[in-house]
Order: sequence, then structure tokens, then C-alpha cells
Amino acid sequence: MFTFPFFKNDEPKNEGNGAHPIIDLRDVHKYYKTAIGDYHALNSIDLQINAGEFVSVIGKSGSGKSTLLNMVTGIDHPTSGEVFVNGTAVHELNENRMARWRGKNLGIVFQFFQLLPTISVIENIMLPMDFCRTYPMREREPRALALLEMVELADHAYKLPTALSGGQQQRVAIARALANDPPIVIADEPTGNLDSKTAEAVFALFNDLVAKGKTIIIVTHDSGLAKQTHRTALITDGEIVNEYVAKAMPTLTQDQLLQATRSAKIQTYEAGAMILTEGTNAECFYIVSQGTVEVVLPRENQSDVIALQLTPGKYFGEIEFFHEKKHQASIRASERGAVEVLCISYDELKELLGQSSMTREVLQQSADKHKEENIARREGTS
Repeated sequence: MFTFPFFKNDEPKNEGNGAHPIIDLRDVHKYYKTAIGDYHALNSIDLQINAGEFVSVIGKSGSGKSTLLNMVTGIDHPTSGEVFVNGTAVHELNENRMARWRGKNLGIVFQFFQLLPTISVIENIMLPMDFCRTYPMREREPRALALLEMVELADHAYKLPTALSGGQQQRVAIARALANDPPIVIADEPTGNLDSKTAEAVFALFNDLVAKGKTIIIVTHDSGLAKQTHRTALITDGEIVNEYVAKAMPTLTQDQLLQATRSAKIQTYEAGAMILTEGTNAECFYIVSQGTVEVVLPRENQSDVIALQLTPGKYFGEIEFFHEKKHQASIRASERGAVEVLCISYDELKELLGQSSMTREVLQQSADKHKEENIARREGTS
């Protein structure tokens, strides 16, 4: 009996632990030739995923989700831009190098399982080991059995895949994806053909793998399941919606979120730097995308008070949009580190809110609430 860990590093990890992204897409574009001209499937994609993260990719049919995964897996190459996965420039690999690299670095789970029907379950799991020769011959079957034990299917090891239910076949597919202990698992609609109970069980298995240090990217149409991941990449018309725009204004439609993303201008500030000064003209709605922002209120004959600390996804500038045209407080970057904010001009915000009465109502309520709180803090009653 051979003993070995399922994975090379069983230390728990949570929400990304790498100093550098394990997946890094830089200004990726993908065009396809069609009868009516070039089709722009991916447009200026920048996406970084750290080791140990669980990231969901969501979007409408035809939005570019599968094309995005194909860039990461090397199934397809970008027309322009760069793709780095686990330190390898995937966009530069030829087909011969790609196959072996993919076998050792990626585990891929498909919606329709893709198990070979004429060989046993355990032989399906051993195939990637045979191809990549990651493990000695004598270790492959015990490892495959151990993986089946992990997905609670060891009793079915020597059956044909057709003897298993859809949910069981998907768990076998996950075990096969882990055969060579890849650091990254890519899953394209892995729960799409499963009932809700079985889908939850498969998702729980993914969560266990993330806890053991795997990095997982999953494409899903199920927004409920997507909310269980560390973060979500929303792709619309081949572009990724800024995740902090989506957090700040979740009631916008996907098309409106893309419009907001396109209009947002990035501004960066060093730790402790002043972003806005009280009394100056207000022109933008701001969303924090990195670091911590402090809302500072001066009080007569007293020290200034930090009214709020805003983390990524929080926003400021809504009070001035609805009530005053001059800043009602000073805004600065926290001393703890640099800050990045997204600036959406009031003209562009007005256009967005004209399309979404619900978002307008939410921001109006926020502006009213924060204005009252600021008045109370200035008076020293809060």
C-alpha cells in the first residue's frame, strides 16, 4: 500500500495567498473571422487570479465566458495580448509543449463529463497519469483509488462510466482532473446538467479543494452558486465588468454595469494622500477599488473626526450629486497603504441613473442617510 498526499501542499489557503497572480491575462483580445467580418470575442481583458482563489465567471450565452477559459487553458490563443499561467507564457507555447504543460498544470472539468465510455472509472482517472508520467506506474492505481475515495466513489472504481448517475460521473470527472495534482482546476458549467442538490454537493467538493490549496475557476449560469465563490468575474460582450463597480451598484443590468465600467477612470493615491478637500467643487462619483479611504470631518474647536473608512466596493460622492455641489467632507487615503479609486463623472452617473430607477433610489437613500450622519458627527452627537 503506497501512502502519499492527495496534493503537494495540504496547508489551508483562503481567498488567494500568492504574492503574484497564478493566472494573469494582460490586455487580451480575440477576433474570429466570420462571413460578415471579424467578430471581437474578447476585448481588452485584464484578469488576475491569485493562488488559492475560487473565482466564478458569469455572463449571458455568447458573452465570451468559454472563450476566456480557452485562453487560460491554451485551447485557443489570443489575437493579441499575453496569458501567463503558473509562470508560463501560455500564448507562446506550441501544440507539442502545450499538451504536456496542460496535463501537469491544469485539471479541466467539462459540463458533459467527457469520460471514455469503454474503459472503467479508475482507468479514466489513470489516463492523465499515463500521459504525463507524473507518478510511477506502481503508484497510479492506488492514487486513482484514493481520489475516488475522496469523491466517495471508490466502490464504483471498476464499473463503466455509463453505470453511474450524472452526478457520480461529474465527481469522477473532478477526480480525473486532479489526477496529476495540478495547481489549477478549470470547470466549464460543471453543474449545468445536474439537479440542484447534486450541484450543491459538487460545489461543496470544489470548496474542499480550495481549502486544500487549489485555485479554481468555474463558469456558471447559477448566480446563487457564484455567490459562494471568493469573487465573481462578470463578462458582457467580451469585456469584464469591474467587480467593484458591480459591488457598488448591484441593481444595474449587465449592460449598464459594462457602461459604468467603460466610463470609470482609475485614480491612484499614495498612503495618507488627500483625495478631495472639503468645500471644493464636486464633479465625480467615486468607487474604492483598492485600499482604504477615510472620510474626514472637521469640527469647530475640536479635532477632526474620521466619519467612515471605505473599503473596496464602497463609494463616496453621492451626497454631493443629490444635495450639494461642493464636497461636504475631506477624503484621504489611509496611512495603511496606497489607494485606487474609480471616478465616474456626474454626467455619466446621471445617464446611468436615468436608465435604472432602482439604482437611483438606492443611491438617493444612501446620500440622505450619510448626510444626516455627517451633520450629527460634526455636532459631536454621533
